[in-house]
Amino acid sequence: MNAPSKLTEFGFSQYEAACYLALVGTHPSNGSQLSKLSGIARSRIYDVLRSLAKKGLAFEIETGRYVPLPPGELKKRLRSQFEANLLSLEEELDAISQESDYEYILTLHGMATVIQKAREIIDSAKNELYVRLFPRTGKLLEKHLLQASGRGVGVRYISMGDEPMHFNIQIVHPNHEGLLTKIGGESIDIIADKSEALVGIFEHGREETSRIIWTRNPGFVIANRDSLRHDFYHYFLNRTYDLKQDLNDREKTIYEFIKADE
Repeated sequence: MNAPSKLTEFGFSQYEAACYLALVGTHPSNGSQLSKLSGIARSRIYDVLRSLAKKGLAFEIETGRYVPLPPGELKKRLRSQFEANLLSLEEELDAISQESDYEYILTLHGMATVIQKAREIIDSAKNELYVRLFPRTGKLLEKHLLQASGRGVGVRYISMGDEPMHFNIQIVHPNHEGLLTKIGGESIDIIADKSEALVGIFEHGREETSRIIWTRNPGFVIANRDSLRHDFYHYFLNRTYDLKQDLNDREKTIYEFIKADE
C-alpha cells in the first residue's frame, strides 16, 4: 500500500485514502485495477469501494466500474464539515468556559510551535504590531507581516540585523551584533493590538527548549510594548548623541510617530 495520505487526518481510513487517490489518478476503474494501483489486496478492495460509495466519495457508473467524487467537490465538503465542526466546538467550549479576572502567562517550547503562534498572532492583528526580530525569524514571518501591513495593520519593526526595509516605521537596532552575544541567542518580540504578546529568546544550542512567553496579561503586554517603543528612542539617541549625526527626514517622521504612539 502507498504511504499514508493527509486524507487520513480528515476521517478517511488508510485503505479509503489509498483507494480514493488511486481512483482520482485513474478512472473509471474496476476493483482489479484499483487493487494494483493502490496496493490494497483484491480480497479487500470491493469492501473499501463500497465504503467510499456509501459515503458519497466514489460512484459506480456501470457494473464494477467506479469514478471518484471530484477533488474540488471533496475540498468543498471537507471545508464545510471543518467549519461546521469548529462552530460546534466553539459553542461547546463557550458553554463550559470559566470566566477569569486575569490572564495567564504561558510558556511555549520549540521553534516550530513558537513560529506558528507568531503567525497566528500576526494574522489576527487588527490595528498595530510592534515587532523586534532577528533576520532568521524575520524571514519566517515576512510574508505574514507583509499581509498584515497590506490589510491596514500598522507595523512598527525593529530589525536585529540587515533586513529589507519593508515598512514605513522600521529601523535597524544600533547594537544588534553585540546583543546577539550578550543575551545568548536571538530574541523574538511581537506585541499585537496592545492585547497580546509573544516574547523570549531562542538560546544558542537550545532553540527547541528555550522558554518563550505568550500572554494576554495586560500589564505584561503594555510593559513589553513600551520596551519596544523605547528601543526606537535608543536608535535616535545613538544617531544624535553617539554618532553625532542629524536625523534624516524619514527618521524624523518615525520619531514623531513613535513619540505620539502612546
